[in-house]
Amino acid sequence: MCQHVYCAACAAAGTAVSTAPRPDLAASAPGPATGCILAFIAGYVDVVGFVSLFGLFTAHVTGNFIMIGVDVTGNEAGLLAKLLALPAFVLAVAATRVAEVRLGKSGRSPVAPLLLTEAVLLLLFMAASLHAAPVTDPSAPAALVAGMLAVMAMGIQNALSRTSLLELGPTTIMTGNTTQIVIDLVDLPSASGPQREAIRRRLRKMGPALAAFALGAILGAVGYATLSVWCVLLPAVLLVAIGIPAWRHGQPSAAS
Repeated sequence: MCQHVYCAACAAAGTAVSTAPRPDLAASAPGPATGCILAFIAGYVDVVGFVSLFGLFTAHVTGNFIMIGVDVTGNEAGLLAKLLALPAFVLAVAATRVAEVRLGKSGRSPVAPLLLTEAVLLLLFMAASLHAAPVTDPSAPAALVAGMLAVMAMGIQNALSRTSLLELGPTTIMTGNTTQIVIDLVDLPSASGPQREAIRRRLRKMGPALAAFALGAILGAVGYATLSVWCVLLPAVLLVAIGIPAWRHGQPSAAS
């Protein structure tokens, strides 16, 4: 059996495997509600980061490549933060993977501690942003620290969506989900038997997640306009609401 939380063979099968699987944990595996909450958080934080940090993408980190091009040809104020975002993201993903493997070897699901770590990083992002306020120079040290904390928080979630939470599908980048939803809607009328059921399962998973991401983006903009960076309390609280019950059970426990 695979000795890691996630491996290439598991990826081919489309599953995430714990080093010490237990029947009681399998019975309460993360369901669609978990994916919707995480998608909501990603959309919310991405918008707050973009608005408050001069166009910095925190969840859809590769979008910063586009913004780097924009900054190079015009406004260079936020260029440094965007250049630092990729190494910060890579560091967060690598650290998440190391933590997953080590926790997996102990027989405990890594999801709860990593989601709680994401919540802590978001709170630190909020605190750093408040310290830096008003942010007039995105290259100021306090602003850079705030941005990298947000990027690292979402790096954890990006990594989990590829490993321990693979079954939920992507929760931080919706391009792939949108493409798959359109393909499935086109294929559904002509599908039959197991194919139709597989398509419906994907639609039940990806459709609500896409809607939750869009809702998160809208409410993130409204929250920032209303409460400034204090609005980041909401996604942090949601992560704690998922993480604490998961910690108690040693595995993800959001309702299906």
